Amino acid sequence: MTDIKYNSTPSEAPPSYETAAKPANGAAGKPSPALRVPLPLDLPALNTIRGKRVILASASPRRKLLLAQIGLTQLEVIPSTVPEAFPKSLSPFEYAVKTATQKAMTVYSKEIDNVARGEPALVIAADTVVVSSLGLLLEKPRSEADHIAMLTTLRDTGPHKVFTAVTVMAPLTSARDPGYAMETTVEETTVRFDKEVTDDLILAYVKTREGADKAGGYGIQGVGAILVERIEGSFDNVVGLPLRATLGLIEKVLAQDDDLDDDLIGDVEDE
Repeated sequence: MTDIKYNSTPSEAPPSYETAAKPANGAAGKPSPALRVPLPLDLPALNTIRGKRVILASASPRRKLLLAQIGLTQLEVIPSTVPEAFPKSLSPFEYAVKTATQKAMTVYSKEIDNVARGEPALVIAADTVVVSSLGLLLEKPRSEADHIAMLTTLRDTGPHKVFTAVTVMAPLTSARDPGYAMETTVEETTVRFDKEVTDDLILAYVKTREGADKAGGYGIQGVGAILVERIEGSFDNVVGLPLRATLGLIEKVLAQDDDLDDDLIGDVEDE
């Protein structure tokens, strides 16, 4: 591998990894202007929860923007504060599922008895993990050196996998145990970095700090796309939330309440 060389332009040092991982605000502390979103999808499941409390149990601005694309623009963002302490010896599939489920359960349990705001109509949680072709679970980079090594590994060792687990929860109107409906799914996408990506390009990308807060160290929806040759599977899964799969979970969870109502009606008629 060639030695990494670069000049001092730009003269200002890039932000630290702690700073880069925080949500950005607009100039002089003003919030960034809101992005224009399309008209909401006219679907029964989405119409049911419109105007109600819908919680995203994640601080990811990318997931919030993705959900806005299907009309969920009035989300409450309440990240789970429980540490992600599951053993890395789990398969990527299991690790992502357990983490997403823990996030959803933690926030749901906290908010279901919220007297001031009322119970949530829906809680959405997700967890994305990146796995190298060598089977290494890649989390967010811890430093610039770690970031460079991570992206170099992804370039040099072949295609890697991105797994996103999504968990959706909703309270049931009936008294049936456990009192809520929950559905989980996992989406898998294969990503191949371009072998022609140079060390200089990797370093230049690392210094943008775009990937500092992302598992795997890059953002495919931004400048990080310059590193990618091709993908197989869902693009928005790599961004952090597979929209089609998430919409399917929302529909399944909300339909469970209707199914229980039908069962109760049937039981009464049978008596």
